[in-house]
Amino acid sequence: MKLFDVYPMLNMTVERARGERVFDDTGKSYLDLYGGHAVISIGHSHPHYVERLENQLHKIGFYSNAVHNQLQAALANHLGKLAAVDQYHLFLSNSGAEANENALKMASYHTGKATFIAFRKSFHGRTSAALGLTDNPRLQTPFSGSIPVEWHDLNHIASVEESLAKGDKAAVIIEGIQGVGGIHVPTDDFLRELSACCKKYNTPLILDEIQSGAGRTGHFFAFQSSGIEPDIITSAKGLGNGFPIGATLIHPKFEAKHGLLGTTFGGNHLACAAALAVLEVIEQEDLMTKAKAHGDYIMEKLRTLPHVEEVRGKGLMVGIQLDQAVAPLRKQLFEQHHMLTGNSSDPNVIRLLPPLNVQKESLDQFADVLNHLLQS
Repeated sequence: MKLFDVYPMLNMTVERARGERVFDDTGKSYLDLYGGHAVISIGHSHPHYVERLENQLHKIGFYSNAVHNQLQAALANHLGKLAAVDQYHLFLSNSGAEANENALKMASYHTGKATFIAFRKSFHGRTSAALGLTDNPRLQTPFSGSIPVEWHDLNHIASVEESLAKGDKAAVIIEGIQGVGGIHVPTDDFLRELSACCKKYNTPLILDEIQSGAGRTGHFFAFQSSGIEPDIITSAKGLGNGFPIGATLIHPKFEAKHGLLGTTFGGNHLACAAALAVLEVIEQEDLMTKAKAHGDYIMEKLRTLPHVEEVRGKGLMVGIQLDQAVAPLRKQLFEQHHMLTGNSSDPNVIRLLPPLNVQKESLDQFADVLNHLLQS
C-alpha cells in the first residue's frame, strides 16, 4: 500500500532530534526554526518531557473517559494557574482542528444560531466546520463551503459591529495571531473593541490560540496582551510538544450536559503527561520571558536586512515579509545551510516558529545567513 500523497516533501528523513536540532538518517544536523508548525515548544526530546512520558507509559497509557483520570484534573489545575485562565472549564481532544470544532459547536448550541464571523487570511483547521471558516477557497469542499460564514478584514471593527448588530451570529472566531496567513497580528485595541461588540450583541467570542498559544508570544495566549476575556479559547500544537492534544477552554456561562461533547482518545493519560511536562518546563525555565526577549531581539535584527519589507509577530512567532518569493531562499537555507523554516499562504513570507528555548546564537546564525543570501 502507498501513502496518500498530500504534502510536498523536503528531501530528508528525520531519525532523531534534540533541543533545537533535528538529525537526518545520514547524521546531518539541521537547525529547526519551524518546530513542525509551532509544535515543538520546549525543544525536541527535552529530558523532563521524555522522563514524564516514560514513567507514565510504565503505569498506563490509555483508558476511556468513562473512568476518572486524575491527570486531567492536574492538567486543568496547572494550565489554569500558569496561563491565568482558572475561571474556564477544560475539554481535552486530540488536535487543534478538533478543539475548534468543539468551540464552534458549543457556541452554536449556546446561541441557537448558525452563521459565524471569521477573518480574511484565517486558518482554523481542515475538518468540516473549521475548514469552512478557513479563508482558502482551494481547500474548500462543497460540504465545508456550505458553512454559513461572513468574512471581515482584520483590525477593522466597523463592518464587524454592523454585522453583529443584526443579531443572527453564532460566534466570532479569530486567531490570536494569524499563522498560516502570514503572521498578521490583531491589535490590542481591535481585540478590545471586538470583545466589547461581542458582549454588546451577546455573541460568543472564540480565540483560536492553536499556533499562538503555549507561551510562544511572551504571554501564554497571544490575546492576553489586550486584557480581554474571550468566551472560548482553543489550544493545541505547542501544548503537547509533539504528542497529539487539543484543548477547548469554555467559559462557565456555557452549560455542560452529558453527551454534549465527547472523545475517545482526548485527554488520555499519555497526552496529559506530555502537556503537564510542557507546562512544567515552561514554568521552570521561564520560557515565556525568554520567548519575548529573543523574539524582540531577532525581529529588530531582521528589520535591518535588505529586501525585508516588514517583520511581524510577537515573541517567537515571527513573519518576515520580503519583496520577493521566499521559496528559493527557503530551499537555499535548507540545502546549503541546513536550516528549517516555514512558509505561509503569502508566497513572500517566511515564518519562524522555533522552540521557546532556542539559543540566541542560533537566531544570530540564521540572521547572518539570511542577510548573506539576500545580498548575493
